[in-house]
Amino acid sequence: MKTDPAGVLTGAHYLDGDFACGEGAMAAGCRFVAGYPITPSTEVVERISRRFPMMGGLFIQMEDELASMAAVVGASWTGTKSMTVTIGPGFRLMMENIGLAAMMETPCVVVNVQRGGPSTGLPTMVGQADMMQARWGSHGDYELIALSPQSPQEAFDLTIDAFNLSELYRVPVMFMMDECVGHMTEKVVIPAAEEIDIVPRALTHQRPGEYRPYKVNGNLIPEFARAGDGYRFHTTGLTHDERGYPVMSSQCQEKCVHRLLDKIKVNVDKITRYDEEKTDGADVVLVTYGITSRVARMGIDLARKKGVKVGVMRLIVVWPFPEKRIRELAGKIKAFVVPEINFGQIVLEVERCAAGKASAISVPHAGGGVHNPNDICEAILRAAK
Repeated sequence: MKTDPAGVLTGAHYLDGDFACGEGAMAAGCRFVAGYPITPSTEVVERISRRFPMMGGLFIQMEDELASMAAVVGASWTGTKSMTVTIGPGFRLMMENIGLAAMMETPCVVVNVQRGGPSTGLPTMVGQADMMQARWGSHGDYELIALSPQSPQEAFDLTIDAFNLSELYRVPVMFMMDECVGHMTEKVVIPAAEEIDIVPRALTHQRPGEYRPYKVNGNLIPEFARAGDGYRFHTTGLTHDERGYPVMSSQCQEKCVHRLLDKIKVNVDKITRYDEEKTDGADVVLVTYGITSRVARMGIDLARKKGVKVGVMRLIVVWPFPEKRIRELAGKIKAFVVPEINFGQIVLEVERCAAGKASAISVPHAGGGVHNPNDICEAILRAAK
């Protein structure tokens, strides 16, 4: 299905990543946003709040992040593509209702423009320390999807992908931008509406009297019905059966939670996405994401000039993690080098998947700025030895 032309500003623009993210959401068909504007994500909803009246969208500034996420879950159940926008401290407050969205299988997008932390931290400066929170922030077992752009162009393109993935798998999708990408201004090319593919909300073909909100037909994804369309259904954060009714038993828990996991795990090869460069024959492979992918380029060039064979694996989809590819590479190289604007988060996943076949070397950074490329080069040289 093609996108709504009202949501597309076709052509070349100079936009920061926040504005580009907002444009991507509108191009994807998002028509409801609830948020508590906060630095450095404010520009996303500033852009949306100005443009929404022209296309029939609704932005609500909520009293806090808990309410914002609750409003997004409710709006999505009306059949409206919905999103919220926040930063690390607000992301933490949203976790209760992100878990609710996972259990209720509510398609929605959560944008986190990461800044330095913990707590209030560095409100106007970059960080990447929310990556594990994105995957494990709410309690219990569940799977979700998280993307990480490295440029304003990707902030536009991947926001559309985030909405498409949320619709395909009925899951909240985390959009893990960072302050540098959010505030970086570059050329962003927006295609014509007819060139943008979007996934529409797939509505049930069951008749109202027969509808079961969590009944699946072989693909692990239940059919959706909009509140207000005459369907009688129940949905809850409690462990539930296919009718949505709470069932307090270990048997129901096993069935319910297993499917929440399997609908992502079974499709992991379709969902995972990364760019590779010169990994064949490499001695060292850098695993990067977000703004650090761009900063690392200079460190890689320095190491290559010194004769080291360096490959790059840039994560575009961070969760689910590309375990299979990391394992394949681990059997062929000496080491992975993982620069992050945190003190070691994704490097732990790389180390786990490498399983001792290759070392995983962290290049940490506290935040507030990006790496010195010389530090990345030195880590590559150590790894090559």
